[in-house]
Amino acid sequence: MLNLFSLKNEQKEQGGDGSGSGGATKGKKNSAAQLRITKDINELELPKTCRTEFPDPDDLLNFKLLISPDEGFYRGGRFTFSFKIGPNYPHEPPKTKCLTKVYHPNIDLDGNVCLNILREDWKPVLTINSIVYGLQYLFLEPNPEDPLNKEAANELQANRRLFEQNVHRTMRGGSINGVYFERCLK
Repeated sequence: MLNLFSLKNEQKEQGGDGSGSGGATKGKKNSAAQLRITKDINELELPKTCRTEFPDPDDLLNFKLLISPDEGFYRGGRFTFSFKIGPNYPHEPPKTKCLTKVYHPNIDLDGNVCLNILREDWKPVLTINSIVYGLQYLFLEPNPEDPLNKEAANELQANRRLFEQNVHRTMRGGSINGVYFERCLK
C-alpha cells in the first residue's frame, strides 16, 4: 500500500511547481474516495479467473474487471464489468455494470447487476475485493430467487438443462427470443 502512495507523492512533487493553482487541482485527486480506492486496489487479491484493466493508469476511480469462469454454466466465457467509484465511496458502493451482454438471471440485458452488496447490503467496510468475489460467485451459482432477467431465472428453475443450452448458445454468439448475444468465449 505504501509503495503506491509513495509513487503518487513522488509524481506530485516532480510534476508540481509549487504554484497555488496546480496544488489545488492535484489536491482533489486525494479525496477520501481516491485514498480508499488506492488502498482497496493495493490489497486486491484476484482469483486466477479475474483481472483488472485500468484504461487510464492515473485514474483509479474508473476501471474494468474481466471475469473468465473456469467452472459452472459460464465456463470458458469472458465477461467485462466497469467500475465507477463515486465521491462518496466507501459510504456508497461503486457503480458496477456488465459490459458483456449475457444471458443470466442476475444481470439484465442493459448490464445492470443484481448483487446485494452493490445495493442494500453495502457497508463501508466492504472492499472492491468483496465485489469481485460476489460477481465471480454469480457466475458459479446464478440466483433465480432474486432476478433482474426474469425469463432466464424462470428457465433456470423450470428446466436447468434448457437454461444451460441457452447459456452456451448465447456465449457462442447466438440469439434467444430475438435478442442477439455476441460471442464471449475465450
